[in-house]
Amino acid sequence: MKVLVIGGGGREHALCWKLNRSDSVSEVVCAPGNPGIAKEARCIAIGAEDIDALMQLARDEQPKLVVIGPEVPLVMGLADKLRAENFAVFGPDQAAAELEGSKSFSKALMDEAGVPTAFFETHTDPKQAEAYIRKIGAPIVIKASGLAAGKGVIIAHTEEEAIAASNDMLAGNSFGDAGSQVVIEEFLEGEEASCLFIVSGDTILPLASSQDHKALLDGDNGPNTGGMGAYSPAPCVTPEVEQEVLNTIAKPIIAALKKRGANFIGTLYAGIMLTNKGIKTLEFNVRFGDPECQPLMSRLQSDLGEVLLAAAESRLGGVHLDWDSRKALCVVVSSDGYPASFEKGQAINGLDAVEAAGTTVFHAGTSEKDGSIVNNGGRVLGVTSLGESVLEAQETVYKALENLDWKGGFFRKDIGYRAIKREQKS
Repeated sequence: MKVLVIGGGGREHALCWKLNRSDSVSEVVCAPGNPGIAKEARCIAIGAEDIDALMQLARDEQPKLVVIGPEVPLVMGLADKLRAENFAVFGPDQAAAELEGSKSFSKALMDEAGVPTAFFETHTDPKQAEAYIRKIGAPIVIKASGLAAGKGVIIAHTEEEAIAASNDMLAGNSFGDAGSQVVIEEFLEGEEASCLFIVSGDTILPLASSQDHKALLDGDNGPNTGGMGAYSPAPCVTPEVEQEVLNTIAKPIIAALKKRGANFIGTLYAGIMLTNKGIKTLEFNVRFGDPECQPLMSRLQSDLGEVLLAAAESRLGGVHLDWDSRKALCVVVSSDGYPASFEKGQAINGLDAVEAAGTTVFHAGTSEKDGSIVNNGGRVLGVTSLGESVLEAQETVYKALENLDWKGGFFRKDIGYRAIKREQKS
């Protein structure tokens, strides 16, 4: 079958890479794609937010399946428009995508559904926000309610820092319209993990667990980012934890959405925190995580095309997923200066040598200029490897990265450290 993938980041490269290796898939088309995706798919230069042009592309290409990668076109209602013209779509409708599109909506729905989460209040008025911060004290978490590319979360260690972050968001300085409403919530301590599910109506199929590294710097220090690396599986997500997340988080939130008439066909991503008071939900996303998708696709042995089409056609029941028993680890290479300002258009060399050293290089923020690969975004590459242990996968990636010739590239040196500590104890 022909599959159309929407998006042009590292997640979409991983999806195209896996679909291109699926027996059920004869051709992959991607819009807009990137230079890495171009090795796996026929790329067409239409932006992921150009809904009208994407609709015309679907009419022209007539794919059997459309896979929507990023959150923005989902929040804009692309899945609804495609389904209205009888395309099989993997991606939730606009009403369900609000789960990621609005943190205030998401938190309210968690309350309604009885999903365990941090206590919170939503504010649009700076003075009322300040009063709530003073009442709760620090540390405290300030979140832009709207979409902020994974960067709209500030962990404030003092009340002053929290008030400054809240005021900055509400004034539109930090995240524009995304920060016109802020969610102020309890700071949770513990270990964070990502639990993803393929959802089709009432059928919820767990994917392998994974763990992301949100902070920019080693030791989980520095500002939050869209993710600086990930690995799968996450040792902290035991079978018991996975079952509890399914029963107390995934099932209730999907049921609450259904009650509101929302149609969820796609990936539900539950970011969770394992606290000493039990499992708490940090956030929901309505698509594959980036960079979690890269290690997940590296380990998945099932035919991805068949699985996503079964979900899109409401016949996911009975589908079983097979996983490589090895561990997968992805290190994100970003433009130096990310998540703040950075220079674009720098030549990136040595990518073939990085891959020859036992990794797969997933492109995220790259473009082509005068025959060279250059950086065109904040998070640029996702260098991924498999190993018998997380340590082995980590060593392969970092050894391979010695071949990367890009002076403007930056990456954390400790991706996987929590899992490796657990491995060394056992």
